[in-house]
Amino acid sequence: MTGASGVGKDSIRRVAVPQLGTIHFSVSATTRARRPGERDGFHYHYVDRESFERMLAAGELLEHADYVGDYYGTPIGPVEDALAQGIDVLLELELVGARQVRQRLAEAVMVFIAPPSLDELERRLRGRGTDDEPKIQKRLARAREEIRAIAEFDYVVVNDDLATAVDLFVSIVRAERARTGRLNPAELARLTEGRGAMPSN
Repeated sequence: MTGASGVGKDSIRRVAVPQLGTIHFSVSATTRARRPGERDGFHYHYVDRESFERMLAAGELLEHADYVGDYYGTPIGPVEDALAQGIDVLLELELVGARQVRQRLAEAVMVFIAPPSLDELERRLRGRGTDDEPKIQKRLARAREEIRAIAEFDYVVVNDDLATAVDLFVSIVRAERARTGRLNPAELARLTEGRGAMPSN
């Protein structure tokens, strides 16, 4: 899941995940300051720059990026553990990180969360009250760059109405899970067992 800051990725995720059954949400590490109401280990793993650079040098990150002056990255261990167990993993990333994941995990499904307009995105950013004017302008400039890259994604969800956006996101995940190429050997065996099973070649 990728989209500009303030587009509503976190809101969509919080409502969608309980509807998706077994799924692992990967918590990113960041050097960004914690916002009011955020919890370490739940929203992000909050680390200082030295710790982040140490993780990066040790190869402990699946992806990483500098986003308007703060580092963000995905610890690779929990992702690999979930995938090894056949559990879907949801990543909430910015554009640079999403591109890195696509290079490393070709089977990744890329969903872009778009604002209904840049004017609405600016209204949401200002409404949060967490950024000063220069940072808001940096976020808007970055949003324009990300929207121009929308063709790199498999799906786009416009977050104009939260309930509608959640329904579409959940439908995308369910449809991708139903693709024949994603059936694991145990599921294939179950489908071909018993009376009336299709004969094998």
